[in-house]
Amino acid sequence: MTTARWRRLASEEARIAGSHVTVAGVDEAGRGPLAGPVVAAAVVLDPSLEWDGLNDSKQLTAEKRDAQFARVLKGARAFAWSCVGPRTIDRVNIRVATHLAMQRAVARLSLSPSLVLVDGHETVSAMPHLQQAVIGGDGKCLSIAAASILAKVVRDRIMERLDTVWPLYGFAKHKGYGTADHMAAIRMHGPCPAHRWSFAPVSSMELKLV
Repeated sequence: MTTARWRRLASEEARIAGSHVTVAGVDEAGRGPLAGPVVAAAVVLDPSLEWDGLNDSKQLTAEKRDAQFARVLKGARAFAWSCVGPRTIDRVNIRVATHLAMQRAVARLSLSPSLVLVDGHETVSAMPHLQQAVIGGDGKCLSIAAASILAKVVRDRIMERLDTVWPLYGFAKHKGYGTADHMAAIRMHGPCPAHRWSFAPVSSMELKLV
C-alpha cells in the first residue's frame, strides 16, 4: 500500500468516526467455510503511528498478512479476538455466531471504545457500544483493515492446527472452504467434528461421522 493510500484510509476513518476519540474496528473471518470456527477481531489503533501496509486481508499475501499481524500486536492501543466454533454455528446460525464473536472481541478489549466501526451492512446486536456499520470497511478504515488481518491470521492458524488433528481433509490448504478437493474428501470420509453440519453442502450429503 502506498503512503498516499493509507493516508486516504486514515482520513476516511477519521471522517466516519467524527469526534469519537477511541475508535475500534471490527471484522470477521470464516463466515463461508464448511469447517472451522468463525473468528472476529477488534482493534484500536494508535493514531500517532503510521500504519502503511494495512489493507483488507484478502488483498494481502500470507507473508504480508503475517507481517502486519505482528505490527498490529506490537503497536495497537488495544486488540482482541474471539472464536465461535462449529457446534455453536450449527445451533444458532452463522449470522448470530458472527455477531457473538464480534461482541466478545469488543468486550475483551483492554479499553472501552467510544465508537465501534463494524465491517458490513449491519451493526452487532447486543453490543453496548455506539456502532456504525461500514460497507467495505476493510478497504476504507485502517482499524477495520487491522481487525480483518487479525481475524484472518488467527483463523488460518487454527485451521492449520485442525489439519494436524484431522489430516484427511486438507484444512491447512483450503482453510475449510468448499473446494473440489475438500468436497471430495467429505464424500469419501464423511464429516469430522470440525465441520459445520448445518451447512447445506455437508448436510445434504449422505454422510458418516469419522
